[in-house]
Amino acid sequence: MRERLTVREIISRLGGGRGHFEFVGTPEQVADTITVWSEGGAADGFTIMAPALPSGPAAFVEHVLPILRGKGLFREEYEGTTPREHYGLPVPANQFPV
Repeated sequence: MRERLTVREIISRLGGGRGHFEFVGTPEQVADTITVWSEGGAADGFTIMAPALPSGPAAFVEHVLPILRGKGLFREEYEGTTPREHYGLPVPANQFPV
């Protein structure tokens, strides 16, 4: 017999037991939760675990990111072209000088 799981039950089964804080909600609720964790210093990034591909990530980008951008929590553009430049990390000294 096929189970008739709720969205919350599906997410719990997919992400549960891996030490992740999981939450679902409206775009505003998701953005508010991300805001609380970000501003509280409890997170420096998030992994979006969408229940469906490609519609899940697309919905996040379309509905949640504009809210986060409005709060100044998601950048519009990057400073450079490499991850090192994006995070403002210095270039380490060459360990193998020629």
